[in-house]
Amino acid sequence: MKEVNLYTDGACKGNPGPGGYAAIVVYGVHEKVISEGFAQTTNNRMELSAVIAGLSALKERCIVNLYSDSKYVIDGLSKGWAKKWKANNWVKSDKQKALNPELWDQLLLLTDQHEMRYFWVKGHDGHAYNERCDQLAVAAAERFAL
Repeated sequence: MKEVNLYTDGACKGNPGPGGYAAIVVYGVHEKVISEGFAQTTNNRMELSAVIAGLSALKERCIVNLYSDSKYVIDGLSKGWAKKWKANNWVKSDKQKALNPELWDQLLLLTDQHEMRYFWVKGHDGHAYNERCDQLAVAAAERFAL
């Protein structure tokens, strides 16, 4: 199986507000950059969308090393929270509705297609790919900012 690194980030100008995401898929010396912006969204939606976009770009089953500065994404996947929310009809352990269930559902389908490894990286801490994703996500959001 191929092993790829997936770096992601989401950004939002206001929350909610104009937002954007970026994903960089790295396989050997090859990189695929994906970025998109939206007029009205939230930061968490952009964080989830970045991972969805990156995984959707993969054409075959892979070992995926996911790097994100989003605890929401990393913990939701690595700790099994999203699977539990889904099993409980998108209700969290605190009895509150889970936000973004349609994105989580899509993400769970995609992660099930790969062998996933999760890595949280501290944002704005000099990690080259995280910084690059942040710049791309912010630029995508700014295209929709007034």
